[in-house]
Amino acid sequence: MSSPSNNRGTCSRSSSARSKHSARVVAQTPVDAQLHADFEGSQRHFDYSSSVGAANRPSASTSTVSTYLQNMQRGRYIQPFGCLLAVHPDTFALLAYSENAPEMLDLTPHAVPTIDQRDALTIGADVRTLFRSQSSVALHKAATFGEVNLLNPILVHARTSGKPFYAILHRIDVGLVIDLEPFNPADVPVTAAGALKSYKLAAKAISRLQSLPSGNLSLLCDVLVREVSELTGYDRVMAYKFHEDEHGEVISECRRSDLEPYLGLHYPATDIPQASRFLFMKNKMRMICDFSATPVLIIQDGSLAQPVSLCGSTLRASHGCHAQYMANMGSVASLVMSVTINDDEEEDGDTDSDQQPKGRKLWGLVVCHHTSPRFVPFPLRYACEFLLQVFGIQLSKEVELAAQAKERHILRTQTLLCDMLLRDALVGIFTQSPNVMDLVKCDGAALYYQNQVLVLGSTPSESEIKSIATWLQENHDGSTGLSTDSLVEAGYPGAAALREVVCGMVAIKISSKNFIFWFRSHTTKEIKWSGAKHEPFDADDNGRKMHPRSSFKAFLEVVKWRSVPWEDVEMDAIHSLQLILRDSLQGEDANRNNIRSIVKAPSDDMKKLQGLLELRTVTNEMVRLIETATAPVLAVDIAGNINGWNKKAAELTGLPVMEAIGRPLIDLVVADSVEVVKQILDSALQGLSLCFQSIFLWFPAN
Repeated sequence: MSSPSNNRGTCSRSSSARSKHSARVVAQTPVDAQLHADFEGSQRHFDYSSSVGAANRPSASTSTVSTYLQNMQRGRYIQPFGCLLAVHPDTFALLAYSENAPEMLDLTPHAVPTIDQRDALTIGADVRTLFRSQSSVALHKAATFGEVNLLNPILVHARTSGKPFYAILHRIDVGLVIDLEPFNPADVPVTAAGALKSYKLAAKAISRLQSLPSGNLSLLCDVLVREVSELTGYDRVMAYKFHEDEHGEVISECRRSDLEPYLGLHYPATDIPQASRFLFMKNKMRMICDFSATPVLIIQDGSLAQPVSLCGSTLRASHGCHAQYMANMGSVASLVMSVTINDDEEEDGDTDSDQQPKGRKLWGLVVCHHTSPRFVPFPLRYACEFLLQVFGIQLSKEVELAAQAKERHILRTQTLLCDMLLRDALVGIFTQSPNVMDLVKCDGAALYYQNQVLVLGSTPSESEIKSIATWLQENHDGSTGLSTDSLVEAGYPGAAALREVVCGMVAIKISSKNFIFWFRSHTTKEIKWSGAKHEPFDADDNGRKMHPRSSFKAFLEVVKWRSVPWEDVEMDAIHSLQLILRDSLQGEDANRNNIRSIVKAPSDDMKKLQGLLELRTVTNEMVRLIETATAPVLAVDIAGNINGWNKKAAELTGLPVMEAIGRPLIDLVVADSVEVVKQILDSALQGLSLCFQSIFLWFPAN
């Protein structure tokens, strides 16, 4: 199946999802770099909307991308609320320091400098001498610890003044970075130390999250933003979700009553560049105390090959583009935290961890904004990180439950459609219920068969469908179909005329000149925004300025030719139906072509043979679907013995397939559930519809 634009092929989800994500990252990074270059080149005259439009045609050179990435990760500047020291991990010899470090550590020379002060902060000096002995010992011990970040923060005191700091350590390619943030005992009114202190701050919020019922993602996000708001005191807290095509959406919000709502806003993928997303996987939290504060330069050893990496620094300065965005939205300070969930696409042994830690992927962000400067001490930020970890665990469960529910729906629909195909003509999957529109979410579907058209829902006209079929035969004749979320980008000449009705399409070839189509309208029909409804963009110069409303306008402009993307599970379902249909129709063609050569066979026998062939095709495909399902699926024979046990069932129960097959299902059921299971089996064997029942199984230890 050919796949222009963001189209999907026919490979399995587990083998393709990560490669497609990597491809999107590679494609998006030059776009981000060009947008950044546009801003740097124009500053006050920067036209946001037109630049986002231009960014959809990547033109950034390799050198531009390289400069952009270095600027993002090794930007040479920090925020002035703290100071930075970079040292050799063994000797603590100073490799780099921020210009404000001497003043913050009270090392600024007096009119008549002492010997200690004269050379206290020079490249190569032992940084341990800048702190009191107990602090020096603590830093030295931390440096010998493998996962040094687990010890953060370390309370240290400057040697000369005794001023307290939180030392926040992390490793980089050339050594150890020590971020020093001023410590105020009044900021955190608890006495416990380190991580325990942070956990106590978050304990109540974590308890409230864990008490929520499953199956309600919206409620989970609403409670999270409220708890973060109460912990941190920011004016606005938003839960921000990344969609499969990399664009973002505000799905929950807690805000000060006089602030404009952003709930429901969608943002182009460029608003949070891939380089920033990479940094959020490296450093879970990002605080900007005051975007207007003058950044502080880092001075470093001239022998270092490149600027010191700031990927993991809590002090990394904001970039001009982001600072301008904050200014336009009336925000002075921000706190952004990453939300990561389980990455199931790691199952096939993919060990690529360059982009993000193995087993986790970036689902979204929690974004906090404040209209005045705001500093949140490290233990409180760490408490929020604890809270986000718990949220990520629960979110992973919700995402998996939703995926399993969707897959169960598709499996049930496929089973019914296959049953129709065995009993009725091809048109049955269009004229009966359920029909092909129930298989995947779509706005319309069409059957093009022997130059006749049958439609369901919102579709192009009959003549336009015939035109699409002709175009497919002329331009994609060597493929089994086509899937796209943009007919314009797919190159269909009549796409512009169809835009109000159809933008996305899946077409499958069921025989040489016959097709089934699924259609989706443009994404904007799916968008709901809780903000201003009446010309919300006039106030910001028609979208020229960088602002959430401008981002929303730019997003709508970008997606006006695009539908919601087709998900991998949907494409798997469509492809499975295609295989069954193609084999079925090929069998019919073969029967018609060979009917004269097998006249000796009675017609009833021929029908039985054809039925057996079709049944085998359906059975093989259903076995494949069950085996690859993300939900646990088991099957039993008429005696109640297990004859099907998929990988997910084996994974969740710990009972291997070979040990499960042949065992009576009743043997695995606890006593309280035996009667329920017997009733379920009896009903199923009679062909009766079943409602959901809770049963309890037990499994012997491995």
